[in-house]
Amino acid sequence: MATTTVSNFPTAMSRPNIPSSQRFANVSPVNLGGRFKVDDSCHKLASVFHVSSSQPFLKMTAAAVTYKKIRTNAMSVSSSDSEVTGLPIDLKGKRAFIAGVADDNGYGWAIAKSLAAAGAEILVGTWVPALNIFESSLRRGKFDESRKLQDGSLMEIAKVYPLDAVYDNPEDVPEDVKANKRYAGATNWTVQEVAESVKKDFGTIDILVHSLANGPEVSKPLSETSRKGYLAALSASSYSYISLLKHFLPIMNQDGSAISLTYIASERIIPGYGGGMSSAKAALESDTRVLAFEAGRKKRIRVNTISAGPLGSRAAKAIGFIDMMIDYSFTNAPLQKELHAEEVGNTAAFLSSPLASAITGSVIYVDNGLNAMGVGVDSPIFHQLDIPKEHH
Repeated sequence: MATTTVSNFPTAMSRPNIPSSQRFANVSPVNLGGRFKVDDSCHKLASVFHVSSSQPFLKMTAAAVTYKKIRTNAMSVSSSDSEVTGLPIDLKGKRAFIAGVADDNGYGWAIAKSLAAAGAEILVGTWVPALNIFESSLRRGKFDESRKLQDGSLMEIAKVYPLDAVYDNPEDVPEDVKANKRYAGATNWTVQEVAESVKKDFGTIDILVHSLANGPEVSKPLSETSRKGYLAALSASSYSYISLLKHFLPIMNQDGSAISLTYIASERIIPGYGGGMSSAKAALESDTRVLAFEAGRKKRIRVNTISAGPLGSRAAKAIGFIDMMIDYSFTNAPLQKELHAEEVGNTAAFLSSPLASAITGSVIYVDNGLNAMGVGVDSPIFHQLDIPKEHH
Protein backbone atom coordinates (compact mmCIF):
# COMPACT_ATOMS: atom_id res chain seq x y z
CA MET A 1 0.00 0.00 0.00
CA ALA A 2 1.21 3.48 -0.77
CA THR A 3 0.72 4.80 2.72
CA THR A 4 0.07 3.10 6.01
CA THR A 5 -3.43 3.70 7.26
CA VAL A 6 -4.65 4.14 10.77
CA SER A 7 -7.97 2.40 10.27
CA ASN A 8 -11.18 2.54 12.32
CA PHE A 9 -9.86 5.40 14.40
CA PRO A 10 -12.75 7.85 14.78
CA THR A 11 -12.00 11.37 15.87
CA ALA A 12 -14.33 14.22 16.67
CA MET A 13 -13.42 17.84 16.13
CA SER A 14 -14.98 21.26 15.68
CA ARG A 15 -14.57 23.01 12.38
CA PRO A 16 -14.57 26.81 12.56
CA ASN A 17 -16.22 29.13 10.08
CA ILE A 18 -13.83 32.08 9.94
CA PRO A 19 -13.97 35.16 7.75
CA SER A 20 -11.49 35.01 4.90
CA SER A 21 -9.75 38.15 6.11
CA GLN A 22 -8.45 36.43 9.23
CA ARG A 23 -5.05 34.81 8.71
CA PHE A 24 -2.92 32.69 11.02
CA ALA A 25 0.84 32.36 10.68
CA ASN A 26 3.53 30.00 12.01
CA VAL A 27 1.31 26.94 11.99
CA SER A 28 2.93 23.60 11.18
CA PRO A 29 0.69 21.54 8.86
CA VAL A 30 -0.63 18.24 10.15
CA ASN A 31 -3.50 16.59 8.31
CA LEU A 32 -6.29 15.52 10.62
CA GLY A 33 -9.74 14.24 9.91
CA GLY A 34 -11.76 13.38 6.86
CA ARG A 35 -11.89 15.09 3.52
CA PHE A 36 -13.40 18.57 3.59
CA LYS A 37 -12.99 21.69 1.50
CA VAL A 38 -11.23 24.69 2.92
CA ASP A 39 -10.39 28.03 1.41
CA ASP A 40 -6.92 29.47 1.58
CA SER A 41 -7.64 31.43 4.74
CA CYS A 42 -8.56 28.30 6.64
CA HIS A 43 -5.89 26.00 5.21
CA LYS A 44 -3.34 26.67 7.92
CA LEU A 45 -5.90 26.96 10.66
CA ALA A 46 -7.31 23.50 10.01
CA SER A 47 -4.00 21.91 10.87
CA VAL A 48 -3.86 23.15 14.46
CA PHE A 49 -6.52 20.76 15.74
CA HIS A 50 -4.25 18.09 17.20
CA VAL A 51 -6.77 16.98 19.83
CA SER A 52 -10.23 15.48 19.55
CA SER A 53 -12.90 17.80 20.83
CA SER A 54 -16.54 18.50 20.26
CA GLN A 55 -16.24 21.98 21.81
CA PRO A 56 -14.16 25.01 20.87
CA PHE A 57 -10.89 24.79 22.79
CA LEU A 58 -8.99 27.85 21.63
CA LYS A 59 -10.08 31.45 21.40
CA MET A 60 -8.26 32.58 18.29
CA THR A 61 -9.82 35.98 17.54
CA ALA A 62 -12.06 38.59 19.03
CA ALA A 63 -14.32 38.37 16.02
CA ALA A 64 -17.32 36.09 16.08
CA VAL A 65 -16.46 32.50 15.26
CA THR A 66 -19.09 29.82 14.85
CA TYR A 67 -18.43 26.09 14.94
CA LYS A 68 -20.03 23.22 13.12
CA LYS A 69 -19.55 19.89 14.83
CA ILE A 70 -18.39 17.20 12.43
CA ARG A 71 -17.26 13.62 12.84
CA THR A 72 -14.33 12.31 10.86
CA ASN A 73 -12.35 9.13 10.44
CA ALA A 74 -8.59 8.93 10.16
CA MET A 75 -7.66 7.66 6.72
CA SER A 76 -4.96 7.77 4.12
CA VAL A 77 -5.84 9.47 0.85
CA SER A 78 -4.00 11.54 -1.69
CA SER A 79 -3.77 15.25 -0.93
CA SER A 80 -4.43 18.13 -3.24
CA ASP A 81 -4.15 21.90 -3.10
CA SER A 82 -7.86 22.31 -2.49
CA GLU A 83 -8.62 19.87 0.30
CA VAL A 84 -7.33 18.67 3.63
CA THR A 85 -7.16 14.90 3.76
CA GLY A 86 -7.03 12.26 6.48
CA LEU A 87 -4.40 11.43 9.07
CA PRO A 88 -1.61 9.81 7.07
CA ILE A 89 1.53 8.29 8.47
CA ASP A 90 4.27 9.97 6.49
CA LEU A 91 7.79 8.58 6.91
CA LYS A 92 9.23 9.98 3.69
CA GLY A 93 12.87 10.89 4.17
CA LYS A 94 13.23 8.47 7.09
CA ARG A 95 15.47 5.43 7.12
CA ALA A 96 14.76 2.23 9.08
CA PHE A 97 16.98 -0.67 10.06
CA ILE A 98 15.01 -3.84 10.86
CA ALA A 99 17.03 -6.53 12.61
CA GLY A 100 15.71 -10.05 12.24
CA VAL A 101 14.18 -10.37 8.76
CA ALA A 102 14.94 -13.75 7.18
CA ASP A 103 11.76 -14.56 5.24
CA ASP A 104 8.53 -12.98 4.09
CA ASN A 105 6.01 -14.24 6.62
CA GLY A 106 7.06 -12.92 10.04
CA TYR A 107 6.41 -9.73 11.94
CA GLY A 108 9.78 -8.28 10.91
CA TRP A 109 8.79 -8.48 7.23
CA ALA A 110 5.36 -6.99 7.96
CA ILE A 111 6.95 -4.08 9.82
CA ALA A 112 9.34 -3.48 6.93
CA LYS A 113 6.39 -3.39 4.50
CA SER A 114 4.39 -0.93 6.59
CA LEU A 115 7.36 1.36 7.05
CA ALA A 116 8.06 1.19 3.31
CA ALA A 117 4.42 1.91 2.53
CA ALA A 118 4.68 5.03 4.66
CA GLY A 119 7.69 6.15 2.65
CA ALA A 120 10.67 5.02 4.73
CA GLU A 121 13.86 3.62 3.22
CA ILE A 122 14.37 0.04 4.35
CA LEU A 123 17.56 -1.68 5.52
CA VAL A 124 17.43 -5.14 7.03
CA GLY A 125 19.72 -7.31 9.10
CA THR A 126 19.47 -11.04 8.37
CA TRP A 127 20.84 -13.88 10.48
CA VAL A 128 24.06 -15.00 8.81
CA PRO A 129 23.12 -18.68 8.23
CA ALA A 130 19.88 -17.56 6.52
CA LEU A 131 21.47 -14.76 4.47
CA ASN A 132 22.16 -16.64 1.22
CA ILE A 133 18.68 -18.14 1.00
CA PHE A 134 17.03 -14.81 1.80
CA GLU A 135 19.04 -12.83 -0.74
CA SER A 136 18.59 -15.54 -3.37
CA SER A 137 14.83 -15.51 -2.84
CA LEU A 138 14.77 -11.74 -3.25
CA ARG A 139 16.79 -11.88 -6.48
CA ARG A 140 14.70 -14.69 -7.98
CA GLY A 141 11.45 -12.88 -7.28
CA LYS A 142 10.20 -15.45 -4.81
CA PHE A 143 9.04 -12.66 -2.49
CA ASP A 144 7.60 -10.41 -5.20
CA GLU A 145 4.00 -11.22 -4.36
CA SER A 146 4.47 -10.46 -0.66
CA ARG A 147 6.49 -7.34 -1.52
CA LYS A 148 3.47 -5.75 -3.18
CA LEU A 149 2.22 -2.55 -1.60
CA GLN A 150 -1.30 -1.21 -1.92
CA ASP A 151 -0.38 1.02 -4.86
CA GLY A 152 0.93 -1.98 -6.78
CA SER A 153 4.59 -1.14 -6.36
CA LEU A 154 7.05 -3.49 -4.70
CA MET A 155 8.73 -2.83 -1.38
CA GLU A 156 12.36 -2.01 -2.03
CA ILE A 157 15.07 -3.09 0.38
CA ALA A 158 18.00 -0.72 0.01
CA LYS A 159 20.49 -3.17 1.50
CA VAL A 160 20.61 -6.48 3.35
CA TYR A 161 23.27 -6.82 6.04
CA PRO A 162 24.48 -10.09 7.56
CA LEU A 163 23.84 -9.96 11.31
CA ASP A 164 24.18 -12.16 14.35
CA ALA A 165 23.04 -10.03 17.28
CA VAL A 166 24.34 -12.53 19.83
CA TYR A 167 27.82 -11.09 19.28
CA ASP A 168 28.61 -7.45 20.00
CA ASN A 169 32.02 -7.28 18.29
CA PRO A 170 34.53 -9.59 16.55
CA GLU A 171 36.33 -10.32 19.82
CA ASP A 172 33.17 -11.97 21.18
CA VAL A 173 32.93 -14.54 18.39
CA PRO A 174 34.21 -17.98 19.45
CA GLU A 175 36.52 -19.90 17.14
CA ASP A 176 33.99 -22.65 16.44
CA VAL A 177 31.53 -20.09 15.11
CA LYS A 178 34.19 -18.43 12.97
CA ALA A 179 35.00 -21.85 11.49
CA ASN A 180 31.36 -22.83 10.98
CA LYS A 181 30.63 -23.27 7.29
CA ARG A 182 27.30 -21.48 7.69
CA TYR A 183 29.28 -18.30 8.41
CA ALA A 184 31.80 -18.87 5.61
CA GLY A 185 32.24 -15.89 3.33
CA ALA A 186 30.31 -13.49 5.56
CA THR A 187 32.08 -10.51 7.09
CA ASN A 188 31.26 -7.62 9.39
CA TRP A 189 28.21 -9.27 10.93
CA THR A 190 28.54 -8.49 14.65
CA VAL A 191 26.34 -5.70 16.02
CA GLN A 192 29.18 -3.21 16.23
CA GLU A 193 30.35 -3.97 12.70
CA VAL A 194 26.86 -3.73 11.22
CA ALA A 195 26.30 -0.34 12.85
CA GLU A 196 29.63 0.84 11.45
CA SER A 197 28.70 -0.48 7.99
CA VAL A 198 25.35 1.29 8.04
CA LYS A 199 27.06 4.52 9.08
CA LYS A 200 29.55 4.16 6.23
CA ASP A 201 26.85 3.34 3.66
CA PHE A 202 24.02 5.63 4.72
CA GLY A 203 25.24 7.94 7.50
CA THR A 204 22.25 7.83 9.83
CA ILE A 205 18.97 6.06 10.53
CA ASP A 206 15.72 7.22 12.12
CA ILE A 207 14.05 3.95 13.06
CA LEU A 208 15.49 0.85 14.70
CA VAL A 209 13.45 -2.36 14.88
CA HIS A 210 14.41 -5.40 16.95
CA SER A 211 12.59 -8.49 15.63
CA LEU A 212 14.85 -11.12 17.19
CA ALA A 213 14.26 -14.01 19.54
CA ASN A 214 15.75 -17.43 20.10
CA GLY A 215 15.54 -19.95 22.89
CA PRO A 216 17.44 -23.17 22.21
CA GLU A 217 15.52 -24.92 25.00
CA VAL A 218 12.13 -23.30 24.42
CA SER A 219 10.36 -26.68 24.52
CA LYS A 220 11.65 -27.42 28.05
CA PRO A 221 9.79 -26.35 31.20
CA LEU A 222 11.54 -23.50 32.98
CA SER A 223 12.39 -25.73 35.94
CA GLU A 224 14.22 -28.10 33.59
CA THR A 225 16.06 -25.42 31.60
CA SER A 226 19.84 -25.42 31.85
CA ARG A 227 21.79 -22.33 32.85
CA LYS A 228 23.34 -22.26 29.39
CA GLY A 229 19.95 -22.47 27.67
CA TYR A 230 18.43 -19.83 29.94
CA LEU A 231 21.25 -17.35 29.39
CA ALA A 232 21.23 -18.05 25.65
CA ALA A 233 17.53 -17.10 25.51
CA LEU A 234 18.19 -13.83 27.32
CA SER A 235 21.24 -13.07 25.20
CA ALA A 236 19.49 -13.53 21.85
CA SER A 237 16.04 -12.27 22.79
CA SER A 238 16.57 -9.34 25.17
CA TYR A 239 20.20 -8.28 25.58
CA SER A 240 20.46 -8.07 21.79
CA TYR A 241 18.06 -5.09 21.97
CA ILE A 242 20.37 -3.33 24.41
CA SER A 243 23.33 -4.04 22.17
CA LEU A 244 21.55 -2.76 19.06
CA LEU A 245 20.59 0.49 20.76
CA LYS A 246 24.05 0.91 22.24
CA HIS A 247 25.72 0.71 18.84
CA PHE A 248 23.05 2.33 16.66
CA LEU A 249 22.12 5.20 18.99
CA PRO A 250 25.13 7.30 17.91
CA ILE A 251 23.92 7.21 14.29
CA MET A 252 20.22 7.70 15.03
CA ASN A 253 18.75 11.08 14.25
CA GLN A 254 17.09 13.00 17.05
CA ASP A 255 13.38 12.24 17.59
CA GLY A 256 13.81 8.74 16.19
CA SER A 257 12.10 5.56 17.29
CA ALA A 258 13.25 2.13 18.51
CA ILE A 259 10.79 -0.77 18.60
CA SER A 260 10.98 -4.40 19.74
CA LEU A 261 8.52 -7.30 19.81
CA THR A 262 7.43 -9.01 22.99
CA TYR A 263 4.79 -11.57 24.01
CA ILE A 264 2.17 -11.94 26.74
CA ALA A 265 4.21 -14.79 28.30
CA SER A 266 6.26 -12.04 29.92
CA GLU A 267 3.45 -11.47 32.41
CA ARG A 268 1.12 -14.46 32.12
CA ILE A 269 1.76 -18.19 32.35
CA ILE A 270 1.91 -19.80 28.91
CA PRO A 271 2.66 -23.51 29.46
CA GLY A 272 5.02 -24.78 26.79
CA TYR A 273 6.71 -21.41 26.24
CA GLY A 274 9.77 -22.40 28.22
CA GLY A 275 13.53 -22.44 28.10
CA GLY A 276 13.73 -19.02 29.70
CA MET A 277 11.82 -17.31 26.89
CA SER A 278 9.16 -15.95 29.23
CA SER A 279 11.95 -14.49 31.36
CA ALA A 280 13.60 -13.01 28.27
CA LYS A 281 10.40 -11.26 27.25
CA ALA A 282 9.92 -9.93 30.79
CA ALA A 283 13.48 -8.59 30.70
CA LEU A 284 12.85 -7.03 27.30
CA GLU A 285 9.85 -5.12 28.62
CA SER A 286 11.71 -3.94 31.70
CA ASP A 287 14.67 -2.89 29.57
CA THR A 288 12.29 -0.99 27.27
CA ARG A 289 11.34 1.33 30.13
CA VAL A 290 14.94 1.95 31.22
CA LEU A 291 16.15 2.41 27.65
CA ALA A 292 13.30 4.83 27.00
CA PHE A 293 14.66 7.07 29.73
CA GLU A 294 18.28 6.79 28.68
CA ALA A 295 17.76 7.15 24.93
CA GLY A 296 15.12 9.82 25.48
CA ARG A 297 17.45 11.96 27.54
CA LYS A 298 20.38 11.47 25.19
CA LYS A 299 18.74 12.02 21.81
CA ARG A 300 14.98 12.17 22.35
CA ILE A 301 14.64 8.66 20.94
CA ARG A 302 11.37 6.93 21.76
CA VAL A 303 11.66 3.28 22.85
CA ASN A 304 8.61 1.02 22.82
CA THR A 305 7.76 -2.65 22.48
CA ILE A 306 4.80 -4.30 20.76
CA SER A 307 3.22 -7.28 22.51
CA ALA A 308 1.94 -9.16 19.49
CA GLY A 309 -0.50 -12.03 19.49
CA PRO A 310 0.39 -15.46 18.08
CA LEU A 311 1.26 -15.67 14.39
CA GLY A 312 1.94 -18.85 12.45
CA SER A 313 5.34 -17.74 11.17
CA ARG A 314 8.18 -20.13 10.45
CA ALA A 315 10.02 -18.96 13.55
CA ALA A 316 6.97 -19.52 15.76
CA LYS A 317 6.67 -23.10 14.55
CA ALA A 318 9.67 -23.87 16.77
CA ILE A 319 7.40 -23.58 19.80
CA GLY A 320 5.48 -26.60 18.57
CA PHE A 321 1.94 -25.54 19.47
CA ILE A 322 1.53 -22.21 17.70
CA ASP A 323 -1.57 -23.36 15.81
CA MET A 324 -3.29 -24.20 19.10
CA MET A 325 -2.37 -20.75 20.45
CA ILE A 326 -3.85 -19.09 17.37
CA ASP A 327 -7.08 -21.07 17.82
CA TYR A 328 -7.16 -20.24 21.53
CA SER A 329 -6.69 -16.56 20.80
CA PHE A 330 -9.47 -16.54 18.23
CA THR A 331 -11.87 -18.27 20.60
CA ASN A 332 -11.14 -16.23 23.70
CA ALA A 333 -10.07 -12.74 22.60
CA PRO A 334 -12.63 -9.92 22.73
CA LEU A 335 -12.18 -9.49 18.97
CA GLN A 336 -12.88 -12.85 17.36
CA LYS A 337 -10.90 -12.43 14.19
CA GLU A 338 -7.63 -13.54 12.70
CA LEU A 339 -4.64 -11.44 13.70
CA HIS A 340 -2.78 -10.27 10.63
CA ALA A 341 0.92 -9.48 10.58
CA GLU A 342 0.21 -6.17 8.86
CA GLU A 343 -1.70 -5.01 11.94
CA VAL A 344 1.52 -5.28 13.91
CA GLY A 345 3.37 -3.64 11.02
CA ASN A 346 0.96 -0.72 10.96
CA THR A 347 1.33 -0.27 14.71
CA ALA A 348 5.09 -0.10 14.28
CA ALA A 349 4.66 2.51 11.54
CA PHE A 350 2.47 4.57 13.88
CA LEU A 351 5.00 4.31 16.71
CA SER A 352 7.74 5.40 14.29
CA SER A 353 5.82 8.47 13.17
CA PRO A 354 5.35 11.94 14.66
CA LEU A 355 1.81 10.87 15.55
CA ALA A 356 3.36 8.91 18.45
CA SER A 357 5.72 11.70 19.50
CA ALA A 358 4.69 11.47 23.18
CA ILE A 359 4.67 7.66 23.46
CA THR A 360 7.75 6.00 24.95
CA GLY A 361 8.57 3.31 27.48
CA SER A 362 5.32 1.54 26.63
CA VAL A 363 4.14 -1.97 25.92
CA ILE A 364 1.59 -1.75 23.10
CA TYR A 365 -0.71 -4.78 22.84
CA VAL A 366 -1.69 -5.88 19.34
CA ASP A 367 -3.46 -9.16 20.06
CA ASN A 368 -7.19 -8.58 19.49
CA GLY A 369 -7.47 -7.82 23.21
CA LEU A 370 -6.44 -11.25 24.49
CA ASN A 371 -4.19 -9.63 27.10
CA ALA A 372 -7.25 -8.19 28.84
CA MET A 373 -8.85 -11.58 29.51
CA GLY A 374 -8.64 -13.13 32.96
CA VAL A 375 -10.08 -16.51 31.95
CA GLY A 376 -10.67 -18.48 28.79
CA VAL A 377 -14.32 -18.28 27.84
CA ASP A 378 -14.10 -21.67 26.13
CA SER A 379 -13.85 -23.31 29.55
CA PRO A 380 -16.68 -25.78 30.30
CA ILE A 381 -17.58 -23.82 33.42
CA PHE A 382 -18.96 -21.06 31.22
CA HIS A 383 -21.08 -23.28 28.99
CA GLN A 384 -24.34 -22.03 30.50
CA LEU A 385 -23.46 -18.36 30.04
CA ASP A 386 -24.74 -16.52 27.02
CA ILE A 387 -21.37 -15.31 25.75
CA PRO A 388 -21.56 -13.65 22.32
CA LYS A 389 -19.61 -15.49 19.65
CA GLU A 390 -18.56 -14.55 16.17
CA HIS A 391 -20.28 -16.64 13.52
CA HIS A 392 -18.56 -17.41 10.21
